[in-house]
Amino acid sequence: MVEPASGPPDAPYDVDVVILALDRAEDTVAAICSALAQTGVTRHVFVLDQGSRPENLAVLAGAVAGHRDASLVVLGGNYGVAGGRNRGAALGHGRVIVGLDNDAEFAVPDTLARLVAALDAAPEIGAIGCRIVTFATGADDLSSWGYARRLLPRAGESFDTATFVGAGHAIRRAAWADAGGYDEALFFCWEELDFCARARARGWRVRYRGDIVVRHKVSAEQRVAWSGARWFYFVRNRLYVGRKHGASWVGLLPRLGVYLVRALRDGALPQALRAVPAAVHLSRMQREQVDHRA
Repeated sequence: MVEPASGPPDAPYDVDVVILALDRAEDTVAAICSALAQTGVTRHVFVLDQGSRPENLAVLAGAVAGHRDASLVVLGGNYGVAGGRNRGAALGHGRVIVGLDNDAEFAVPDTLARLVAALDAAPEIGAIGCRIVTFATGADDLSSWGYARRLLPRAGESFDTATFVGAGHAIRRAAWADAGGYDEALFFCWEELDFCARARARGWRVRYRGDIVVRHKVSAEQRVAWSGARWFYFVRNRLYVGRKHGASWVGLLPRLGVYLVRALRDGALPQALRAVPAAVHLSRMQREQVDHRA
């Protein structure tokens, strides 16, 4: 639910900032404050709670209280990253949708303004990925480097890419609508790659901007560990996305082999193995939906 008094303005404005919340109250409040401190643009901040404990939800409510440019939306359940962001984007009508992890902050007060300016300067760009650095040191957050390793020396530069990292990014609303938002079947992991593949297929470019920075704390609270369910989503979703965009199961076998070896090393082989039939099931459902629409 969202209180009508704290909804977005009826008039046009620049940016909707979407922050998903699940506990991590202190970090989430810092993310909210970072968004509210942005200057040089008109914006509305949406905080979507996906099941925080009551005491943490009260803290979030206090953080947005009195701010007509911020809304706390209680979803009543965990819709995942894909579902939560879809719902956040649907609440507003800013011409740019910016996603910020709830354990991250914008590096400078004009980060949003720079993202909007970058999109305004290049109408063919549908999405921009920010440079993600660790909050404590300012060094590149290697856990959030979603590009080829050979590009890491160019982390401070700009280049076209196939995806962006969700911790800090901007999407042109027109591209969002054109590509159809996130695939909620993914729930968590690889949703950005799938969205970008669909957007790029429709003629949009995706750009990495190493000069636009988000500081990431990599909070452990409510984080899916690599030894746990993260491996299931990582393998299931990557196989599903590959099939969805034309790869054959045979063509995906080398990738699967690498994932299984890594999962074995991390003590998560059962999760990775369980992901394979789940990916097959998702792929069949997706193809049936495509056939039905045709």
